Amino acid sequence: MTHPRLAVLLGALFALVAEASGGAGRPLRVMSIEACADQLVLALLPPEQITSVTWLSRDPGLSLMARQARGVGVNHGEAEEVLRDHPDLVVAGGYTSSATRAALRKLGYPLLELPPIDNFDDVRRSTLTVARAVGAEAKGAALVAQMDAVLRQLASSPAPRVRVAAWDSAQVSVQPSSMFDAELKAAGVRNVLGARAPAAEALLAAAPDLIVRGAPPDAPPGRRTDIADNPVVRRLWGDRIVVFAQVYYLCGTPFSAEGAARLRQALREAERRARSAPPRAAAAR
Repeated sequence: MTHPRLAVLLGALFALVAEASGGAGRPLRVMSIEACADQLVLALLPPEQITSVTWLSRDPGLSLMARQARGVGVNHGEAEEVLRDHPDLVVAGGYTSSATRAALRKLGYPLLELPPIDNFDDVRRSTLTVARAVGAEAKGAALVAQMDAVLRQLASSPAPRVRVAAWDSAQVSVQPSSMFDAELKAAGVRNVLGARAPAAEALLAAAPDLIVRGAPPDAPPGRRTDIADNPVVRRLWGDRIVVFAQVYYLCGTPFSAEGAARLRQALREAERRARSAPPRAAAAR
């Protein structure tokens, strides 16, 4: 149920948007100035209604809508660009600078500010909120329904019977309230490291069956892969490391459920490899 105060604010926003766009005379022109908001806008609207999205949205390592983003203009999240392009609605998010948001509010631009998206409930709320604001309610509902169907399928099938240690692409522990953690749970596993920093000592103490390492696609070796390259980690878990593309968890979108499904499949395959390999996991315990 929508909070009464939120309903009033949304109603006022939609009235401003309708006035700015001249009512039903022409389609709403929308500009996104935040990387995660980009993906929702691109998924909900045709390119001719999108003034621009951020330049980050064209990077396939950061956005699942990179192909669609190539068909629209790009911006760098600056208030000056909004003044230049005169969109009817600006969509911002948690990574939009507070100075930019304050400037746009002061200038009176219709501004939809999305809260952080850290789980699938947040994905539902943000998707439907943006869909309502841009007049794409049916498309938003369809995206959420598709996501929920994938999540139901995952929940109704047996989960991998493995203990998993996970960290993200910046080699930081997976926080309990994060999209990465939500996708691990949807895939049917939990992170046995908890809030502990990923390190060889922590892995030895936790003794996971598999490691899930978030990474950009085709990431070259470097500081972000130091833990996986540790000789002890390579010896004990070298053939039991699952790489999870960061594009699925950096932003929560209706497509994040597909990321959880892909992770489930990768865990299944790693689980089969682990069962057929020599029992080296005991050494980690």
